Amino acid sequence: MAGGNHSQAAEEKAVSRSQSEVNRRLKYISLAVLVVQNASLILSIRYVRTLPGDRFFATSAVVMAEILKVLTCLLIILLQKRFSVKETTLFLIDSIVFQYKDTLKLAVPSLIYTLQNNLQYVAISNLPAATFQVTYQLKILTTALFSVLMLRKTLSRVQWVSLLLLFAGVAIVQVQQEGNKEASVSDSSNQNYMVGLVAVVISCLSSGFAGVYFEKILKGSSASVWVRNVQLGIFGTALGMLGLWWNDGAAIAERGFLFGYTDMVWCVIFNQAFGGLLVAVVVKYADNILKGFATSFSIIVSTVMSIYLFAFRVDLLFTAGAGLVIGAVYMYSLPKPAGASSSPSSSSSSSASSASPRADGGAEMEAFLPKAQGGVVPPPSAVHITA
Repeated sequence: MAGGNHSQAAEEKAVSRSQSEVNRRLKYISLAVLVVQNASLILSIRYVRTLPGDRFFATSAVVMAEILKVLTCLLIILLQKRFSVKETTLFLIDSIVFQYKDTLKLAVPSLIYTLQNNLQYVAISNLPAATFQVTYQLKILTTALFSVLMLRKTLSRVQWVSLLLLFAGVAIVQVQQEGNKEASVSDSSNQNYMVGLVAVVISCLSSGFAGVYFEKILKGSSASVWVRNVQLGIFGTALGMLGLWWNDGAAIAERGFLFGYTDMVWCVIFNQAFGGLLVAVVVKYADNILKGFATSFSIIVSTVMSIYLFAFRVDLLFTAGAGLVIGAVYMYSLPKPAGASSSPSSSSSSSASSASPRADGGAEMEAFLPKAQGGVVPPPSAVHITA
């Protein structure tokens, strides 16, 4: 009897050890995916937007990414319904049409995410990739402030200190770039540093507000994450088409929707469309510390790659500012002391993840798909990506 109990205990211990090893490997895989997606999206957009020759329309790329995400989510829902077209159709009509009030709630964040996606193209087209990656971390600051104001959340002292360091780091990088901006953009008359800076700041503000607004209106919702992305994608596609018509309508009518599309442009669109979906799948294995580390590491990767790809110059001032931002991101992601109130998420994607938790035995993701990409995080687009 005692021998049997001992054998059973040893077997359970071996299973537990094996499961722990699998989880550890999944964490490392998650880290790699988050870093690659965060860095590659920004670098690839910068690359295709600075190539000589005909430029594709950024507004059309945003719409195309939305369409691809909607189609992907519809395919996943169809797969969950065992390829029953009738059941899938009835389910979507009930979720989107009959529950129209729930659907309409997503119009505002979808509008903001569509604006954010277009602004990211503007920002990355006018700023060095490393500078954008560092400055874009201001979304952590805006999300935190909106969470405190709108959701009455509290931050720990460490988090407040990290936000101050974050702002200081970004400010230092901007001082450094101000001194070098003539050199950094002189190789292309189409680039305007101030336009890029304004675009990234507005993008950070919209990211923070959209994430917190999402959490506020969708708290307690039990809707499927894939249905949510279909709803967002419908609005995102419609609003993206409106922006396309307003900004580039005449030019697209003359040259075509796919004007300037190359293999590399398609890679960027697929990265924007599916990268965020992939991140949503792996993010369940990554805790906040790992996500913070991934964001910090992606800044380093973007900077190193920018040196080789775009002849980006790194001096002591940029290194100091980027170092402060990297440290602040990691500090902000540290767990709060026991008994402290929960802190706001560090990105729009993590804000949304708490808004629509699911418990279907793993059939649905607990994390809401991020809207933007650069890792991170997203969002649909922004993934509703993004970067």
